[in-house]
Amino acid sequence: MPKAQQGDIPEIIPPEILLQGYAQGVFPMAESRHDPDINWYTARRRGVIPLDSFRISGKARRIIRKKEYRWSVNEDFTGVMEGCADRDTTWISDRIIRSFKGLHDLGYAHSVEIYQGDRLTAGVYGVALQAAFFAESMFQRESEMGKVALHHCHQCLLTGGFRLWDVQFYTPHLAQFGCVEIDSGDYRHALAEALKHPARFGG
Repeated sequence: MPKAQQGDIPEIIPPEILLQGYAQGVFPMAESRHDPDINWYTARRRGVIPLDSFRISGKARRIIRKKEYRWSVNEDFTGVMEGCADRDTTWISDRIIRSFKGLHDLGYAHSVEIYQGDRLTAGVYGVALQAAFFAESMFQRESEMGKVALHHCHQCLLTGGFRLWDVQFYTPHLAQFGCVEIDSGDYRHALAEALKHPARFGG
């Protein structure tokens, strides 16, 4: 299928298209920050973090115990997306940011923010569909604070009744948090089961 001319591309991906894609196990990515086109991807072997196997470093746990930060849910969704896109190369385009802000406004996309003082220093965001959470990206501006954000995301998933934490691809970085690979058949089964059950991000 030929790509549409830039003038023909809608400003956002319609929310129903995004949700339909996630329900089928595919997710959107762009080639760069200013790329107007969207490509849909899946993975033959999927990265997931079993909710009962999540772990973080001892250093991050010490930061959590000291509570020298503030965390929130859905307080600055756009700020978290902008933080995730603020790197030399990114798949998070301006169109994706606008599209996911639309999902957020409808209650399907969520963020966890970490503040030190008034500064947003880390965050993670993703899409919630029934009891499946599709983690999209995270960022940090201070060492270890991204792990703190993931910790609080994990707590939101536990208290909210989620059953699947999809991180798309297995990487050595994600392995430190308990990420494992499952084959496409097992993933489809886990996704189908999660979509049968209600959940609420944040409990």
